Amino acid sequence: MKTTRYFDAMRQRPDRQGILDAWVLQVVHAPIKQVIQADGRIRRWAPIAEAGGRVLRVILLEDGQTIHNAFFDRGFTA
Repeated sequence: MKTTRYFDAMRQRPDRQGILDAWVLQVVHAPIKQVIQADGRIRRWAPIAEAGGRVLRVILLEDGQTIHNAFFDRGFTA
């Protein structure tokens, strides 16, 4: 899994330490929604059954492979 230094730093936050790599990869490979931002970054969302169905948002760089951020999105709308 290719990540940015920002992602690695954010993983240390207490509210994000419980996010598993497998969940991040699940969102990357099987999103239910995708949006490409004006800066080229890609936002993807998917519900995580093991996290009570909460929706995880993953931000990828323009290459579509490098993970820049991941967090549970409380404001997600389909």
